[in-house]
Amino acid sequence: MKRRDFIQQTALTAVGGLFVPSFLKAFEYGRGITEQAKILVIIQLSGGNDGLNTVVPYTNDIYYQSRPSIAIDKTQVLRLNDELGFHPALPKMKQLYDEGLLSIVNSVGYPNPDRSHFRSMDIWHTASNANEYLTTGWLGRYLDNQCNGNCPSYHAIEVDDTLSLVLKGEKTKAMALQQPEKLYKSTQVPFVKILSQQTVDEHSPASYLYKTLAETVSSAEYIYSKAKVQKSSSTYDGGELGNRLKTVAELILSGVPTQVYYLSIAGFDTHIRQTDTHQRLLSNYDEAVSSFVQDLKSSGLLDKVMVMTFSEFGRRVAQNASNGTDHGTANNVFLIGKNLKKAGFYNKASQLTTLDDGDLLHEIDFRRIYADLLKKWLNVDSRQILGQDFAELGII
Repeated sequence: MKRRDFIQQTALTAVGGLFVPSFLKAFEYGRGITEQAKILVIIQLSGGNDGLNTVVPYTNDIYYQSRPSIAIDKTQVLRLNDELGFHPALPKMKQLYDEGLLSIVNSVGYPNPDRSHFRSMDIWHTASNANEYLTTGWLGRYLDNQCNGNCPSYHAIEVDDTLSLVLKGEKTKAMALQQPEKLYKSTQVPFVKILSQQTVDEHSPASYLYKTLAETVSSAEYIYSKAKVQKSSSTYDGGELGNRLKTVAELILSGVPTQVYYLSIAGFDTHIRQTDTHQRLLSNYDEAVSSFVQDLKSSGLLDKVMVMTFSEFGRRVAQNASNGTDHGTANNVFLIGKNLKKAGFYNKASQLTTLDDGDLLHEIDFRRIYADLLKKWLNVDSRQILGQDFAELGII
């Protein structure tokens, strides 16, 4: 087959959703998860979750004065301590808090914050400074650091159809899939199977595409066969996030050698009529994460897993004229697991008396959390990944 015909055919296949070489880069699979291996699961709340209505400062008069129609009523707050409590849609997260499985870091952000969804998410994905533009993600660089381009033992999966910047390295990229069966079936199309078996000179301009396709087909087959080993018997609530976390649980239970899972849920850009939308989103999150944690607990695997939840920024302190909130800055981050050295609240509530033009001031640089996860959970030198030293938080 001519190179031109190959590119045209793969382009048509990509449009059909069958093969997307720019988004999928499978790994040569090696040994499975060992007794010592740790798994990191990251949940991204896309759109800018309202942290003040998630972790509510229910004793703060400024909070209620700033949000006359959308503040959470004191009688409905699920109280965690004498100052802060959860939104009433998070009863199961409160249970995790009470069990010592949850750490809440308040006032997380970065210097010179950007209120653009895309730019702020890029900053979180790449761990860059606000005035710095990087083309690799922090987890992609982690893969580069550990794999040297082939990843025999270290793997990462984004449970989605496309791969985010956070999981793209210079030499290594993670794998994107929503369901193992769906990806497997897409690679069993005769045309794709034939191309994946072609032998091409490594110096050929098309060799990278052939190699990527071959690795995708082999990895899809491997993951699908492993995923059939252990199906979760747990019922997962929480809509799409619940479905995706169930996929993660089944891959973990089946021993798929994946160390990092990445998921996202959209809809948190609540500029108008926030109350009902936020209630629904937080309820789905609460149900999905609780189902996942309980599934891992019942299987005796929770001690191997750490879950982090973040959003690209919070919302402004004052509500807007549409009974919603606009783009803000600092926010809270959740860490869930059995290996937390500091469960509960890591730090005090965000200050509402000292604001930056109506926005919260950040106290904790988000890259300090990344540094903890890299050093203490994934056991790598965080400076090599983040490009500089960040003081450890000591949560893990």
